[in-house]
Amino acid sequence: MRRDSWQGTNLPKVSGYNRAVVLDAIRGHDGISRVELADRTGLTAQTMSNIVRGLIGDGLVTEDGHAPSTGGKRRSRLRLVADSQHAVGLHLDHERLTGVLLDLSGSPLRRSERAIPPDSSSSTVIRALNRMFTQLVRSSGTDRLLGVGLAVPSALDSSRRGLAYGSWAGVPLADLVQDRLGVPVVMDGDGIAAAVGEHWSGGEHRTGSFLYVHLGSRVGIGLVLDDQVHRGTSGNAGEIAHVPGAGGRECVCGRRGCLDAYCSMSAVVADWRASANGTGPASAETVHAEYDQLRRAASDGDALAVKTLRQAASRLGQALAPVVGVLDLDRVVLGGPALRHVDEHIRPRVAKALDAYRSSPGGCRVESGLVGDDAGAVGAAALVLDQAHAPRLAPLPG
Repeated sequence: MRRDSWQGTNLPKVSGYNRAVVLDAIRGHDGISRVELADRTGLTAQTMSNIVRGLIGDGLVTEDGHAPSTGGKRRSRLRLVADSQHAVGLHLDHERLTGVLLDLSGSPLRRSERAIPPDSSSSTVIRALNRMFTQLVRSSGTDRLLGVGLAVPSALDSSRRGLAYGSWAGVPLADLVQDRLGVPVVMDGDGIAAAVGEHWSGGEHRTGSFLYVHLGSRVGIGLVLDDQVHRGTSGNAGEIAHVPGAGGRECVCGRRGCLDAYCSMSAVVADWRASANGTGPASAETVHAEYDQLRRAASDGDALAVKTLRQAASRLGQALAPVVGVLDLDRVVLGGPALRHVDEHIRPRVAKALDAYRSSPGGCRVESGLVGDDAGAVGAAALVLDQAHAPRLAPLPG
């Protein structure tokens, strides 16, 4: 189901859903007429007129220009007012924070980044998040902030609005950040958040169904099915990082054979160091810097760096193959900071591994993400926009 196939309903009790359907169609098709909207959503002319009038009154949509005449009255084109609302996204990674300010269309307006020690306490991180949030909001001068999204590299404990594992387990991180910032905060794992960002910012190029793979300090995936982000029962759909596979390498979680032990930034750097000079893993503080060195070497044609990346990519593709096969997906999107400048070494190997394991007819396209390195932060901000405006099927029954 593509965004074009969202269908509204003329039942009064779901007017909020209808409004989201219409706004989604306008956002996905810049410069669309009311007649085209009615055709795409299945809503009556009266319902459509009422919804559009409300969206214009709220400043979210404007009439801008006219469609070419077909002999009758020229049709006004409707467009999203991108600066009518904003959202801040904060991505908490193992050794750095990244923040962005998005407008309603999903376009980044401001960006900030700063390093944090890997063993920082929650209070230290919360102060850093507050400083970054303040910087982004003040520099933009916005007074139309919907809220803040927080993306974290971990499975979630939804009941506590915190992380399920590690030193922060049991800490109600989202609530603590919300109290400090004084604005609503939503939180997701960075794989799911990045998928939401790709779906929201990608417009008509990211409709339908796809599996998003976020490659950063860890491996996370987010699943979009029929334009709906799937989170699972506990909100942790896509936690593939610690799913065991072939091999017995010890993972930071204490188990063996996890995907992260072979495909995370630190694992790839460790393999490169071991092959190049027999040294051990990089320290937590230098993983990103050493991965940048690996990328530069691969871009310059260094055979060992290229081989290291391709081996990790093949293992990633093998791990994704059962997911793609079970869900019968025809598109995988790769994104995140680990992909920068080395896409040509990773993407083909993932595609080859998927093709080797696919049993159903038809292939699976492997595409590069549209959002870029800041997929986690952009996705975090998109969580806010998605929660406020995306059409949702789940609340409709009853």
